[in-house]
Amino acid sequence: MSPLSATQFILPQDTPFSSNSCTLKLSTSRLYKKVSALVSEEKIVESSDSGTDIFKLTYLEGNSWLWEVGGVRILVDPILVGNLDFGIPWLYDAAKKFLKNFKLDDLPEIDCLLITQSLDDHCHLKTLKPLYQKLPNLRVISTPNAKALLDPLFSNVTYLEPGQGSEIQLSNGSSVKIQATAGPVLGPPWQRPENGYLVTSPEGHLSLYYEPHCVYNENFLEDKQADIVITPVIKQLLPNFTLVSGQEDAVRLSKLLQAKFIVPMKNGDLDSKGLLSSLIEAQGTIESFKEILSKELPDAKVLEPTPGVPLEISAPVNSS
Repeated sequence: MSPLSATQFILPQDTPFSSNSCTLKLSTSRLYKKVSALVSEEKIVESSDSGTDIFKLTYLEGNSWLWEVGGVRILVDPILVGNLDFGIPWLYDAAKKFLKNFKLDDLPEIDCLLITQSLDDHCHLKTLKPLYQKLPNLRVISTPNAKALLDPLFSNVTYLEPGQGSEIQLSNGSSVKIQATAGPVLGPPWQRPENGYLVTSPEGHLSLYYEPHCVYNENFLEDKQADIVITPVIKQLLPNFTLVSGQEDAVRLSKLLQAKFIVPMKNGDLDSKGLLSSLIEAQGTIESFKEILSKELPDAKVLEPTPGVPLEISAPVNSS
């Protein structure tokens, strides 16, 4: 969020989740050639798991992600062309710290674009315009708040209100399911909230929740469950205003969704300048989040992503 807007883990078999455990693999095989030189190699235990119930989560810094879910590649809130400046760089101008040279052309084939919010740090027109030129028929799933920005570009757009869902079909007849949830209200209280999303794997054995501000409606989520929660955990504050929540709110979210894996995103960790940049204060750390989490949800694992390196989480082959 901006001012304006290895090893293999196997959970115990008695952990409640579709009658089975989950497996994590941190992959050393980079998705992108230009990223490979940026992160040191690590020795990882390879998993023998296979099938369609696999999430590969690659952090692209800021609010940007590339997810591969059962073979479906979903690009989330991409900023891959130029800096993030909201058109007013004197006020705020931010660049990535690690994936500085990563471009649109370095992406693999994309099946779906997922947009959570209408502001520039999520719906980045400097990225979306060339993405449209490259992939004019790309499937897009978005908050309706971004309609004015997306309609002039993409023709295959599904706008989801909180509670509504859509599916991405696979060739074998199964599908990745995406349901919108209620995120923050970035305006007057009567305005439509922005979106978070619940994503379910083709076999239904793995689910993921994502909302980039750690703002959520507890009543909406009280009957939901997500094995993987991607959320900021470090608060970002302006004087008398919370830009991004985290810490105890992220713990409450993880507990509410009965998460098994929490993937903390550092969406404020950018090289930034400008008037607002000097006013932003970070509150809390990943370590302080882990300490709170250990008391409330002791069996959950915190998986810190390295930009450009896929985190792979899969259901065992015997899931049913």
